[in-house]
Amino acid sequence: MAFEYLLPVSEKVLAHNALLLPQSLGNSIAIHSGQEGLPELEGIQLALLGVSENRNAFEQKITPIDLDDFRRELYKLNRGNWKLQIADLGNVPMGNSVEDTYVVVKEVVSELVQLGIVPIVIGATQDLSYPLYRSFDQFGEMIHMVSIDHRFDFGIADQLISSHSYMSKIISESPSNLKSFTNLGYQSFFNTQEERDLMDKMYFESYRLGEVVNDLAACEPLLRDAHFLSIDARAIQASDMGSGSNYTPNGFSGREICALTRYAGLSPKLSLFGVFESDNHPMSNKLISQMVWYFLEGFSIRIVEDPIRQSDYFLKYTVTLESLDLIFFKSKKTGRWWVLLEQLSSTDNNFNSAALLPCSENDYKEACKDIIPDRWIKAQKKGFY
Repeated sequence: MAFEYLLPVSEKVLAHNALLLPQSLGNSIAIHSGQEGLPELEGIQLALLGVSENRNAFEQKITPIDLDDFRRELYKLNRGNWKLQIADLGNVPMGNSVEDTYVVVKEVVSELVQLGIVPIVIGATQDLSYPLYRSFDQFGEMIHMVSIDHRFDFGIADQLISSHSYMSKIISESPSNLKSFTNLGYQSFFNTQEERDLMDKMYFESYRLGEVVNDLAACEPLLRDAHFLSIDARAIQASDMGSGSNYTPNGFSGREICALTRYAGLSPKLSLFGVFESDNHPMSNKLISQMVWYFLEGFSIRIVEDPIRQSDYFLKYTVTLESLDLIFFKSKKTGRWWVLLEQLSSTDNNFNSAALLPCSENDYKEACKDIIPDRWIKAQKKGFY
């Protein structure tokens, strides 16, 4: 079992819990300690995991997040009105090589996902997204991956994997489990035209920082079917992360990134959540801990909805365009929208739930103006969703 490699939470952090309120996270979650060992995982829904591996950092001068300081900030936050069972499994140790660390990360996360536990991974560098992605290999299913990042991180396919090139490894290496990839918050001046062309060629989705900030609610459908969310903390503006050379003036505010992580928590399919590239700074530790808190809050009110199997709870709208009919569904309970993918539907209206694409009310309104949603077009061109 890969869990035997995990290091317990520091005694210094555990001693700090004695000063906290009973309703604080630190006093209401199961914690891997040196004295008690690993907590019992039966009934656990979410598991925190720290990974300090940073040898493939793009910039070695960066001082990565101190996992002890991060935990102190997270533990002192009060839990919401949740009925969540959460465990902190401690940290993945640095292996003899980066590849050794990758193997342990992959095996631990794969076991957690298999148990139905959602890992919350706080990692030093974003190249860890590669072994996290590979943790889905054994399930034989295609996954939807979303990245909140100021870069696409394609880099050069044959270069050493790093926090700026891990996506090249993901899209070029077999087996390919990637069904779709969406980037939220990219900034054009950090990405080459060739990278933007590649995103279009592969029918991946990308949304500039300004687009996302102007309508955060429009990101909920983009996250609704995601299996894996990878967040690069460098997508957050420097002023909200305590400055530092790792960040830039433009980026998401603390309020905006927390709203996005809450949407991620709401996603009923999200099986893996990771935050990377945070400097070791008191302000960034506070913000990363609050991002995790909002993810937990979203998770606590997850609702699984299926317009096909639960048709009585949905309104159905058919929009007749010049060349086709688009069928939309709206939840009576949550107000969320879906649109049917024509290519995957049968002729006798016996639709498959897999043919449903999350969308927004604005997509429906645009369709009423004879404008086909861009997401629908890309999903159709890919031939599957």
